[in-house]
Amino acid sequence: MRKILIVLTSHEDLGTTGEKTGFWIEEFAAPYYFLKDKGFDITLASPQGGQPPIDPKSDAPDAQTPATERFKNDKETQETLAKTLKLETINQQDYDAVFYPGGHGPLWDLAEDTYSIALIEDFYKNGKPVAAVCHAPAVFKNTKNADGTSLVNGKKVTGFTNEEEDAVQLTEVVPFLVEDMLKKKGGIYSKKEAWASYALEDGLLITGQNPASSEAVAELLVKKLN
Repeated sequence: MRKILIVLTSHEDLGTTGEKTGFWIEEFAAPYYFLKDKGFDITLASPQGGQPPIDPKSDAPDAQTPATERFKNDKETQETLAKTLKLETINQQDYDAVFYPGGHGPLWDLAEDTYSIALIEDFYKNGKPVAAVCHAPAVFKNTKNADGTSLVNGKKVTGFTNEEEDAVQLTEVVPFLVEDMLKKKGGIYSKKEAWASYALEDGLLITGQNPASSEAVAELLVKKLN
């Protein structure tokens, strides 16, 4: 059975707004069930371990999808999610690929987390796919190739757009904009219109633009592993 690692954020404070953030339910649930239904063995991890924070906005009525509804009624998965492993205990040798769901949380912790950075570089160096959706391509901010260049340099990538960040009125709140960062690191960034599903694969890197792209990223990951 192929093994996939899903890494979630442990960060819950939305900058200095006093509001909460975390991971976006759809971006976890859609890929999780897509992979699970295809027979993949899934392990969940986060920087701090235990229950990762859920972005309250992703639980709002207008953010619901079949995958989020399934998650809400799935006590077993909720219990598994509450017991994520600590990132520092994870070894890439135990997995075939890694997937990072978004939500704003990763901009603060996973983008800077030394264990996450080392893990991604290790997966990549060993020829294993690294997938990230929406805000999660933030995890490539500090990842490098063996020659010291950015992991996304010269690679086709996508991620949450400046326009989409502006639409949710968090441009001034986030520590950096995903689109700008990917371009600055030398990524060949492209996007579709706001909120459209868009996923890209370039070698071992698979990225998606927004919540609607979550399952498309998982589909590309499965094709890559087959």
